[in-house]
Amino acid sequence: MASVNRDEEELNQPLVQYNSTSASNGVANDRVEAKEEEEDYREKLDLKSKVWIETKKLWQIVGPSIFSRVATYSMNIITQAFAGHLGDLELASISIANNVIVGFNFGLLVCIYSTCYFLTDAVFVRLENWYYRILILMTGNLKDATIAVDALSVCMGINGWEMMIPLAFFAGTGVRVANELGAGNGKAARFAAIVSVVQSTIIGLFFCALIMLLHHQIAMIFTSSDDVLEAVDNLSLLLAITILLNSVQPILSGVAVGSGWQSKVAYLNLGCYYLVGVPLGVVLGWVFDLEVQGIWGGMIFGGTAVQTVILAIITVMCNWEKEAEKATMHVQKWSTPPNPDGES
Repeated sequence: MASVNRDEEELNQPLVQYNSTSASNGVANDRVEAKEEEEDYREKLDLKSKVWIETKKLWQIVGPSIFSRVATYSMNIITQAFAGHLGDLELASISIANNVIVGFNFGLLVCIYSTCYFLTDAVFVRLENWYYRILILMTGNLKDATIAVDALSVCMGINGWEMMIPLAFFAGTGVRVANELGAGNGKAARFAAIVSVVQSTIIGLFFCALIMLLHHQIAMIFTSSDDVLEAVDNLSLLLAITILLNSVQPILSGVAVGSGWQSKVAYLNLGCYYLVGVPLGVVLGWVFDLEVQGIWGGMIFGGTAVQTVILAIITVMCNWEKEAEKATMHVQKWSTPPNPDGES
């Protein structure tokens, strides 16, 4: 019996004895040396080289993500386009099914998925996803709701299609910022955030200009109804502004997620979207009788624009070196194995 116990003890012994103090000190020293070497290397590069290197790192994440997201969302666009050419009522029906019912379910599934990682990252995604679904529900209670829902759903379809690009940047930016902060490179994290915001904004400006140039033709993909085409034409300016804002706001949110500010962003979403944007949209839509333009405009300028400005201020005022120090401390804490001897 004693021999069996000795055999079990030998099996449980590590192959290499581990000294937690010396190992942690060695890891810390290696990180400091690697950080100094990386900073020296970056300082020797010119701006063009830095941008090119960061762009390659960013698009390794963003490129495949854009392709998969756009391909998936295109199925909804194709369905909506076929229904729209059958008639106005069919377009409104499929729009409610796609944008509201499926959208709410999708938001719930994403929320459940995200809860596995961050409870706050889950609240953030849910509030973000459901915001524009509420816009369509509110529009359905206006006069001549069929045309209003048709026009808004066309705009939301185009906006959602283009939104796949900023959402890919959202994911890529979060990864890049988190990686640099975890490596202790505050300046590199800041530079990654700047490159992401600038590139996404350039893409947003391109699509914003495209919408303004083709403001009367963009809805022809979805419908041949003159009433719906005219209604979409009247909403094209709001669509262009929404696309431009959504080219910045998700990327700033990605910076926040990568920096560990998920709880702040969740509260910011709740305040801007539901305490400012929705009430302002109701007031402009019904009290001032601006109908769908008022509802959408209120939700854009009261919700999305306000949140974008606040996130921009938080990002600009961030002490990146301090954030890098905190991230490095977390990495060291999580990467240091427990002391097998139970020593402190």
